[in-house]
Amino acid sequence: MTLLQTLKNSQVMDNEIQELMVPHERVAHVQLKNPLDHALLVLIKSGYTAIPVLDTDYKVCGQIGKAQILDSILGIERMEMERLHDYKVEDVMTTKVPRLNKDETFGKALMLSINHPFVCIEDDDKAFIGLMTRRSILALIHRYFSKS
Repeated sequence: MTLLQTLKNSQVMDNEIQELMVPHERVAHVQLKNPLDHALLVLIKSGYTAIPVLDTDYKVCGQIGKAQILDSILGIERMEMERLHDYKVEDVMTTKVPRLNKDETFGKALMLSINHPFVCIEDDDKAFIGLMTRRSILALIHRYFSKS
């Protein structure tokens, strides 16, 4: 039996994602109007490569990463660091960000995590309540197979 078949036949795919969620209070994030120098500082201090971008109502608008920020200040011959304050997060962020409702199952989160380092979790009003990292997903799978 393959790994995928084993997972499909197990109850792990039906687990709710809330048990693996990092609550929003513990998630590094930035807001749309923040300058890029602030976003870069948050990314460096947190150690993450990408973080969610929220609006003033704490709804997910996108994500921003170090690579996007550095691309925006890349000049012909050098990094133009002085331009960091000229741009806002909303100018360079990506709006493609995986999201799930808090009541979704682990199987859907697993599928979304293939191409993304994290999945944003929203409540029924689409407000950001936390995120699920690829690391937490892999840890659950590891725990499941370690027991077998």
